[in-house]
Amino acid sequence: MSTPVKISNNSTNNFTKVLAETSKEEELMHEVLLIIENLAYREEATVKLIFDRLYDIGSINLINQKFRSRAVKKVLRLIARMSKPAFRIFAWHWFKKNSPQLITNWLRQQVSFKNQVTPASKVIIKKQVPPLNSFSELEYQNREIQFLRSQVKILATILIGVVAFFGGSLLWLSQTLTTGRSQLQNVEQLPQLTIQEASADRK
Repeated sequence: MSTPVKISNNSTNNFTKVLAETSKEEELMHEVLLIIENLAYREEATVKLIFDRLYDIGSINLINQKFRSRAVKKVLRLIARMSKPAFRIFAWHWFKKNSPQLITNWLRQQVSFKNQVTPASKVIIKKQVPPLNSFSELEYQNREIQFLRSQVKILATILIGVVAFFGGSLLWLSQTLTTGRSQLQNVEQLPQLTIQEASADRK
């Protein structure tokens, strides 16, 4: 006959206590998420101002790194200023969707205190004697990092090309509109000239 497993009262009390603390922690972190979302909605103007500054810094650094010609830099900076409102809208939607959860997860890690302090001897041993499988993992991670960097470079080049194309199209459109207006003014002035010439011939 199988003997029944006896569970002590202390273990059940500990389990229920841990379960209650976990559920309480989940509830509190959900409240933190709601507070951060509320803060983000109330400070929408402030968040957009932050994105404006970051966009200015990022666009200038990207243009300076990718291009050397002063004329090209000047044109691209003008185009970057024109495309700032579109970036602001995109960044705000991304912030509303992702940032509250990311901030909440980061704050939860800060108050969990898990694996915060490790003895120096363990760190030295880990650095001196890596496990056998770590070499293949490091190679795989390095390849992933290189691949992601190449993808970022390609996306940055495509973004600059798209911005340059739209900026050039806008400049061309404004130039054609100004030339069309000048031609229209010339056509409107022609009848006045012919009327003046006819009156002069009659005299």
